[in-house]
Amino acid sequence: MGELGDVVFDCRDPAPLARFWAAALDGYRVAPYDEAELARLQALGVDGPEDDPSVLVEPASGAGPRLWFTRVPEPKTVKNRVHLDLRAADVAIEAARLVGLGAREVARVEDWIVLADPEGGEFCVQPPRQAQYRDHGEIPAVAEPPRG
Repeated sequence: MGELGDVVFDCRDPAPLARFWAAALDGYRVAPYDEAELARLQALGVDGPEDDPSVLVEPASGAGPRLWFTRVPEPKTVKNRVHLDLRAADVAIEAARLVGLGAREVARVEDWIVLADPEGGEFCVQPPRQAQYRDHGEIPAVAEPPRG
C-alpha cells in the first residue's frame, strides 16, 4: 500500500511560493541549501536558491509530507483539482495572518474561508475537525463562478 511522501505544486516562481508555504504551515521550513546542493545547482547553470527550479519545503521535525514547488512554463488557468485544508482554532485570525503573508481571500463558506496563495492556488482554512464534516456532503463551488 502506498504511503504519502511528497506533495508537488506546479508554479511559476518556486522560491517565493515555497517561502509563503513555509511561513503558512506550522513546523515547516524551506530546506536549507548545503554546499553540495549549491554546487549541484551551479552545475545545472542555476545561480542560486532564488532561481532553483524545484524548491523543497519540509517539516522541521522530519515527520510529515514534504512539499516541492516546481517551476512550470504555463500559468495557472483553472481552479485546483486538489487543495490543502488548513485547520486553525480561530479561522478569521489565521486567514488574516495568511493574507498578511501574501494570500488573498476568495470566499467565506459556513465556518471556513477559502484563500488563494500568491500564485492563485486555492486552499481553505477550517476550524478543527468535527464529526459533522464527515457527512457534510458536497462542498459548494466557491473559487469559480457557476456554469450556466
